[in-house]
Amino acid sequence: MLRELVASAKCVLFDFDGPVARLFAGYPAADVAGVLKRQLIDWGLKAPDAPDVDDPLRVLRDSMGLGRDRELEELLTKHELKAVKSAIPTAYADKLVRLLSAKGSSVAVTTNNSPLVAERYLDGRGLRECFGSHIHGRTGDPGLMKPDPSCLIRALRSTETTPAECLMIGDSADDFIAAHKVGVTFLGYGRDAEKMANLYDAGASHVVSSLEDVCRAVSDG
Repeated sequence: MLRELVASAKCVLFDFDGPVARLFAGYPAADVAGVLKRQLIDWGLKAPDAPDVDDPLRVLRDSMGLGRDRELEELLTKHELKAVKSAIPTAYADKLVRLLSAKGSSVAVTTNNSPLVAERYLDGRGLRECFGSHIHGRTGDPGLMKPDPSCLIRALRSTETTPAECLMIGDSADDFIAAHKVGVTFLGYGRDAEKMANLYDAGASHVVSSLEDVCRAVSDG
């Protein structure tokens, strides 16, 4: 089944943080979330108060409509760019991107992170030419973050492909929902049992624990 999924895809859409790299491996996401919450307090605004809100993307989304959306998004971008310096490549991600490109498949990034962050990381890995201009990330409007499919729609337009011609590789329920909304086939990547369970619970039918399996499917296809 995995071989068929990959073989039928003219274009593969990658979520960035997770399937391509662990962005916050060296600069914990919880630290960045703390920076955002402290800035909201400094502005005299109410920060998300749930004790488990250690995801900076969730802090940004939960703070929409407080009047500082763009400034908070810019602050997050600043710290994502700091985090990218210590990001760790996801095992087999580089190989998978190069295999797909060599086979003539288009590849694109569809992420809730800043596109500037994905571009800088891919430049550092020598992968930017594989993606070209097909890097679609967060805009100044947090309301267009996944599960809204905005970045997927932009990727479809830039790669001139239809949903039926695409496969998205993502690691979250939001990725699955966004892909489902536009009719793009979804392949979940769960690097541990909890993430795999979350993807299945969200409704994903196809989930892998390693991109090595996907590389093998591309090579065998």
